[in-house]
Amino acid sequence: MHRVGSAGNNANSNRPRKEKRLTYVLNDTDDRKHCAGINCLAVLKSSVSNGCNYLFTGSRDGTLKRWALGEEAATCSATFESHVDWVNDTVIAGDNTLVSCSSDTTLKTWNCLSDGTCTRTLRQHTDYVTCLAAAEKNTNVVASGGLGGEVFVWDIEAAVTPVTKSSDVMEDDCSNGINGSANSLPVSSLRTISSSNSITAHSTQCHGYVPVAAKGHKESVYALAMNDSGNLLVSGGTEKVVRVWDPRTGLKTMKLKGHTDNIRALLLDSTGRLWDLGQQRCLHSYAVHTDSVWALASTPTFSHVYSGGRDLSLYLTDLTTRESLLLCTKEHPILQLALHDDSIWVATTDSSVHRWAAEGRNPQKVFQRGGSFLAGNLSFSRARVSLEGSIPAPVFKEPTFTIPGTPAIVQHEILNNRRHVLTKDTAGSVKLWEVTRGVVIEDYGQVSFDEKKEQLFEMVSIPAWFTVDSRLGSLSVHLDTPQCFSAEMYSADLNISGKPEDDKVNLARETLKGLLAHWMTKRRQRPGSQASANGDISARSLAHSRIEVDGNAENDSMVYPPFEFSTVSPPSIITEGTQGGPWRKKITDLDGTEDEKDFPWWVLDCVLNNRLPPRENTKCSFYLHPCEGSAVQILTQGKLSAPRILRIHKVVNYVIEKMVLDKPIDSANTDGTFAPGLGGQLQHSAVGDGSYRSGLKPWQKIRPNIEILCNNQVLSPDMSLATVRTYIWKKPEDLVLNYRVIQGR
Repeated sequence: MHRVGSAGNNANSNRPRKEKRLTYVLNDTDDRKHCAGINCLAVLKSSVSNGCNYLFTGSRDGTLKRWALGEEAATCSATFESHVDWVNDTVIAGDNTLVSCSSDTTLKTWNCLSDGTCTRTLRQHTDYVTCLAAAEKNTNVVASGGLGGEVFVWDIEAAVTPVTKSSDVMEDDCSNGINGSANSLPVSSLRTISSSNSITAHSTQCHGYVPVAAKGHKESVYALAMNDSGNLLVSGGTEKVVRVWDPRTGLKTMKLKGHTDNIRALLLDSTGRLWDLGQQRCLHSYAVHTDSVWALASTPTFSHVYSGGRDLSLYLTDLTTRESLLLCTKEHPILQLALHDDSIWVATTDSSVHRWAAEGRNPQKVFQRGGSFLAGNLSFSRARVSLEGSIPAPVFKEPTFTIPGTPAIVQHEILNNRRHVLTKDTAGSVKLWEVTRGVVIEDYGQVSFDEKKEQLFEMVSIPAWFTVDSRLGSLSVHLDTPQCFSAEMYSADLNISGKPEDDKVNLARETLKGLLAHWMTKRRQRPGSQASANGDISARSLAHSRIEVDGNAENDSMVYPPFEFSTVSPPSIITEGTQGGPWRKKITDLDGTEDEKDFPWWVLDCVLNNRLPPRENTKCSFYLHPCEGSAVQILTQGKLSAPRILRIHKVVNYVIEKMVLDKPIDSANTDGTFAPGLGGQLQHSAVGDGSYRSGLKPWQKIRPNIEILCNNQVLSPDMSLATVRTYIWKKPEDLVLNYRVIQGR
């Protein structure tokens, strides 16, 4: 997958500098719903009898959401948006601190009851952070594990509390540099977890705070569990062993062997049941599932365990009697469980969350319904064989309540016009997006994706100025400099009124203006900020590379209709500047204070200073010869050059001028066509014949009638040189066009 912000810059390297990218994530639906699988759940119970309980969900769409729970209702009361990749796990530390971890390699802390503002970003992991564990009674301790084989133990209070305001690197090292609420945290002295000499020291992290490192895993860590007091930590992963740690020191106390495949879920009670930690051996194993177990939850007394996983099934097992019961079967693999009184919340690879009856306070009630079986003590493979084909009937057919999500995009195709993307979601619905506005312009319903793609094919050639992916369940559009500035279109083709029809429009520049329109408005409202910011950007950008000023734009700050983004369902920006690492925010949440520390310099240089980086391959070289056997005069002997987007009707105009009007083409001409001879330039502006203003196409007025051919195929006047080269010429050599006079029309 693409790691946002992995610029890999090296000042001492001779390789070309790789600039930071800007990504925007599109959203056409209600922002109060997830649009990708739910990886994690956490329940916050009210401390007062009639208070509101909350469910927190973390999704593969990169966000967390807080749901206010009623009897038969769940209302999304906040979206926590800052992670730039999947949210993999979340825990509640203390009374109101939410901690989340992500494939973006960070942990983030949030106030559970806030409006969704990130209070701190913790960077220590070098790879995806997959799991978290918290101590119920020691409310400050949270452990994190990830694909890098790293396990860290954090004192959350110490990690998120600034020491002094003079620590300039504090915000940059710890947060995303854009969440202002971090500055409002109280200043107090640090309190760290005690550590021994065996703990590995790590690079400066969060104003001097370094988490305890538990070293020993050689491979990925997928599961963590901690006891209530926070003095026992267990971890598991692809090494198929359970490691036991003292989280206060990071020392490994033992290693438990017995599993024959990856360990994906762990539970720990105060007694160390199921494994005898004293004798370091397994006491019981329960063969219930027919495939990998990915999620576990236990009753408060640890007498019963709920389990779910890849086999789509949720089981309840009595650990004493070994009785098991199939509670329900799902349509998607189960990723996490959260017990809430007599119900259990179930998260799957689908974007919806379901609540099922569970009788968590008295699970024996469920067993009284009958249908239980004895959990085997067999190896995994034998259990699978013995159970498949004889799966019991589930106790419950339907969930008691569902928090619906929206279908995730699972297939996409960028169309040839480089403005539209065709998508298909998990519900089979096919939609057409316009990426320069971030909206769905056509919903085709459940139709064949491939057939619709063929129907929408256009014979046009426009450079690939963006890339897309659907990893977050929605379309993420990536802009990288200088490639993103390679695509231009005439304003007439974009139906932009009030702009000369032959003006060239740079698609990336106008898209960036549309994305940052709200930011620009906010920025203008802040006195004194504009001049200083412009100066900084100018100096920095000129030092990096040659810059071309977009002369056509004339510092035009207007956002044209084809580039206006919705404020009802605004896209989110994912990017990074010089400090603080990658961040994510809705375009309507930008407050105008963001600058080069937050945005790539080339983005600001484009939007504020109207400067674009040098672009390659914007011209197309070609020869213009009479058709073979034609008596038409030879107009030019040399190679011609013109913008790639130049239309064939302009070439017709040139031929007419040379043959009939006999204009002094070789001299400078303000109306402009292209000059003959080696290296001659074909300007983009039309012959000044007033054709556009009269409402007629230029070729509808042309006399005599001229046809332009390529490979003996007559070209449409609407075709661009790039289109002819791609679809008609199909050769690496310079394009050859032929012209002829058509008689009798």
